[in-house]
This record gives sequence, structure tokens and C-alpha cells, in this order.
Amino acid sequence: MNNAGLGSWPARRAAMSPGRTALIFGKRRVTYAELHQRIARLAAALHSTGVRRGDRVAYLGPNHPALVETMFASWQLGAVFVPLNFRLTAGELSYQLRHSGARVLIHDPAMPPVDAAVTVPLDAYEEFLEDPIHPDEPVGPADAACILYTSGTTGHPKGAVLTHGNLVWNCVNLLVCVDVASDEMTLLSAPLFHVAALDQCLLPTFLKGGTSVIMPSWDVDGCFDLIEEHRVTWMFGVSTMYAGLSRSPRWASADLSSVRSLMTGGAPVPAALIRRYQERGLLFCQGYGMTETAPGATFLEARESREHAGSAGLPVFFAQVRCVRPDLTDTDPGEPGEVLVRGPNVTPGYWDDPEATAAAFVDGGWFRSGDVAIVDEAGHFHIVDRTKDMYISGGENVYPAEVEAAIFEHPGVAEVAVVGVPDQEWGEVGQAFVVPRQGSALRPDDVPAFLRDRLARYKIPRYVDVVADLPKTGSNKIRKAPLRALPLPERS
Repeated sequence: MNNAGLGSWPARRAAMSPGRTALIFGKRRVTYAELHQRIARLAAALHSTGVRRGDRVAYLGPNHPALVETMFASWQLGAVFVPLNFRLTAGELSYQLRHSGARVLIHDPAMPPVDAAVTVPLDAYEEFLEDPIHPDEPVGPADAACILYTSGTTGHPKGAVLTHGNLVWNCVNLLVCVDVASDEMTLLSAPLFHVAALDQCLLPTFLKGGTSVIMPSWDVDGCFDLIEEHRVTWMFGVSTMYAGLSRSPRWASADLSSVRSLMTGGAPVPAALIRRYQERGLLFCQGYGMTETAPGATFLEARESREHAGSAGLPVFFAQVRCVRPDLTDTDPGEPGEVLVRGPNVTPGYWDDPEATAAAFVDGGWFRSGDVAIVDEAGHFHIVDRTKDMYISGGENVYPAEVEAAIFEHPGVAEVAVVGVPDQEWGEVGQAFVVPRQGSALRPDDVPAFLRDRLARYKIPRYVDVVADLPKTGSNKIRKAPLRALPLPERS
């Protein structure tokens, strides 16, 4: 077999476990044998439109089995899969389609109208499939598998390229840290255009021959229902998703007895939230990474989650991770510095952007994360914040994630985001946006009073707004750019 990439996985898995359930979507169940045949039929249809090795194939829509089929069919042809964020505007999506040069777009018809050479709406998807072919393209570890567009703070987002080798090594690193089993029932509740749900859950589950339960979009009650109905054993979520579950009226009575692993990443997780789950006997597997590291860079195994609650863990088995000063020397324990990563899971660069690629690597192939961390005496990484989120108040660096974690300890707080805002006296001060827990009578003045004995004075937000909700990305991370852009009202 010439295809040594991930496009060969459906045939291999169908041969090993043909009757095992690969996907569950609503009332529909698909075995590995059925999935292999459907992928082969889609590969034939894509091939008939002119898709060849190296071409790009995009998918736009909520989580759906067609996304999985599009991804593997692209890889069977040696093509590059481009999953798109369905929450973007038509203009943003059109840019990514043009930039990637996608030849075919498979999409949910409810999505914004965008242009591509060939578009296939899901309501015509079944008719699009053709008699199966089983191409044997010469695909190797260094060949591009995906282009994943990273959230841009200014200008256009960058298209991070992940190779077949990047994805395989990430799976290996994940399986070293998590005991994924062949009977795994994995809930895919986070969007699959996001690297964590795709690479940390779907692919390792597929590799082990487990079952992926596909949730179209995040919904707290729907999550509880699927866990109970399918006896879910494993899921990934960002902290806002887990916070939503923990503050639901169903939290105390929900049957979570089947759950073996809860995995999180994407943003620092408040220790108070971790304790809420520990009180239910549930332990987090925590990790840190980014799109460009496919995504795992560090990991905290479940067995260490009590002793090192809040830590992002140690470097994954097959990668190197450092914390450095601006001169690229290693920091001392407890000293903040930028995280650098090097290993077979790290992107070779950005699609059609040599300048951004060159700027992303330093000192012999180390990838610059732009994240600030400290490393403790035991070698565990603690992610402090994004360098772009840090603000300087009266000459002191303030890391919003630290402030947010302290505010989250307040029993009346459900969610929180802190940003730096201009101030004539101090240069910048903090502004906190706080979502109260259901039934809480939280007032703005309660937050500074609560923090007075917990944080240095310069870290306590000058302004506090109690709000009903916070803006979020398609992967349920809090979006801070809209909060920074809000006009400051008159303050006393």
C-alpha cells in the first residue's frame, strides 16, 4: 500500500473490526465497514470533479458524519482537508476558501453563501456519491493533511498546515497519556473544525476502533442526554462548556457513572471548576497546546490531576517544550516566560505565508507559541496567559488568566473574562466581565471586595460589569477582542 497516510485508516479499521460501530449521529449508527465504503464512494465523487493529490477540499457546517467522510476521502486521494468555522461570516469564509484554493466545498445548505469551484450541499450529498474506488496514492508523513485557520487578532487568520506525520504523532502522544480503549464511547461535543475535538478525540478513537457520538452543536441538556443514553466514557470540552454543565440544574442528579475521562484544554481551567468535578468523583485530563502543535504540547494525566490541579502538565512524550526569556534563555522555576515547542507534532508552517512561517520559528526549529507560562520545581507547566492578553498596570505585568481564576472562586460567579483598558494614571487597568451563577444576586462591588485578600492591589480590576453572557468563538472559547472594543462608559 503506497498510501501511508491517514487515508488508509478506514480500510485498515474496516478489515480489523468491520461490524463495530464507528459513528453515532442521532438515531443513525454507522459501522466501520459501512463507513469505509461511504468514504470510498465520496473519494470517487471527488475524483470525478478533478480532485487530485495536493488539491484542497473544504467542509462547512456543524458536526456531521459527512465531515468525517470528507476528511478521510480527501486523504485517500492525497488531497488536503480544510475544515471551516461555520460561525464565520460569508466574507471571512470566502477569504479562507480563496486563500486555501479549495477545489470543492461540501457544506450545510443553511450556511452563508460562499463561492467555490464545486459546491455540494448536504441535501444533495447522497446523490453526489459514486461507485466506490480505492485509490492508492503515494502519501507519506511529510505530506500536508489539513489546513486549519487560526483565530486572527488583526488582519486575516493564518492557515496552519498539519501533515499526516503531525497527526499520527499527536495520536501517539495522546495514547501515551490517556488509556483510550477499543470500547471507548467518545462524545464529540466540541466543533470538529477545531483541532482539539478533531485530533485529540475523533482520530485517537478511530485509531483504537472505538465509537464516536457526534453532537451537532454544544447544548448542556443534550450533552447530559447523550452521556446517559450512550454511556459515554470520554469527552473533550473547554472550560466554558464544563462550567455550563456544572451550573445546570441537572448537575447534581445527572448519571455520569459511565464517564472514565474528561479532557480539557484551550484555556486555563480555574481550580474552583476542577474541584467541582472532583467532588463528583470526576477527574480532568488537562492539556495545553495549539493548532500548530496538532495540538498536544503538554499533558496532565488523570492520576496527577488532584495533586497538580490547574497545571497543564508535563511535555508530551514525543515533543520538547521550554519556557524562555526574551533572549531565549530558559527561565528559572516560577519565572514567567514564553512557551517554545519542538517535535514531530509541530506544523511545518503556514499555507502560502513564508513570512509568518519564518517568524514563527527560532533557534533551531523551536515554534514560538506566544503563550506565557511558568514551570514549577516539579517541571509542570502552568499557562499564565497569552502574551497579547497581558496588560501593564503601573509598570507591573498583569496576566488576566490569573485574575479570572481568582474571580472564579467566588461562589456567585459562573463565567468571567478580564481585559486591560486604558487608564490615565496607571496606563492600563483591568476590566472584568462577570456572568453570575443562576440565582446569584452578584453585584459589581462584590468582586473587588472578594479579591482584596487574594490578589495584589494592582491585579484587582478597576471596573466590573455583571453581564448575561460572554462572546465566544465557534469552539466555545471566550472572545476578548469584542470586550476590548466596547466603549468605556463614564466611570467615577
